[in-house]
Formats: sequence, C-alpha cells, structure tokens
Amino acid sequence: MSSLFIRLYLDEDVNVLVADLLNAKGFDALTVRDAEQLQASDEEQLAYAVNQQRAFVTHNRSDFEELIQTYFDAERKHYGVILAVRRSPQIIAQRLLAILNQVTADEMENQVRYI
Repeated sequence: MSSLFIRLYLDEDVNVLVADLLNAKGFDALTVRDAEQLQASDEEQLAYAVNQQRAFVTHNRSDFEELIQTYFDAERKHYGVILAVRRSPQIIAQRLLAILNQVTADEMENQVRYI
C-alpha cells in the first residue's frame, strides 16, 4: 500500500491537545483516549497502531526503544514510532508538523524518530 500522509496514534502520556492542534491543521491524529484504548499495555498500544497503520507517538522512550527492537529482531513491520521529549503540547505539535510536512507515510515505515 502506498500512502502519502502519516496518520498518528498518540500514547496516553501525550497531551490530547497535541492531537487537537494537528487535527486543526488537517492531519489525522488519534489519541488512545479517543480510540478507547486507555490502560492497554505498551505491546497492545503498538499492535493497535500497527493494525490501524498509524505511526505511534510517545514520551516513553526506554520501554518503546526495547519494544521496537523486538519488532526489528522479528522482522515485524510497523508504521513508525516517534519518541518525544516532554515539552508543551504546542512544541510537540510543532515538531510533529515538521515530520508530517516532510516525510511520507511510506518513508516512515519501520522508522524511529526522536523529537
């Protein structure tokens, strides 16, 4: 499947305002809350993102670096993981917009980005 725009799935530790700001700019950003996936494990969250063909955004660097390594080791496909340093929702949205405006969904597959 060829896809131009990255669709995002935001972990529950990412402020929901980030999704609101991105959606207001015309991008597809879904929160864990809106997907009714609160309290799911990290493995379940990433599996949901993969099933929905969405790049996953989280502040949980250590756990997801390890989880992504298991995906790489097993040669499992994902649609990207973006590890964000905790900052204001506006700064996180601004940094995500830089990716969304420069990287296609196809280019984001199996990639890890740090913002």
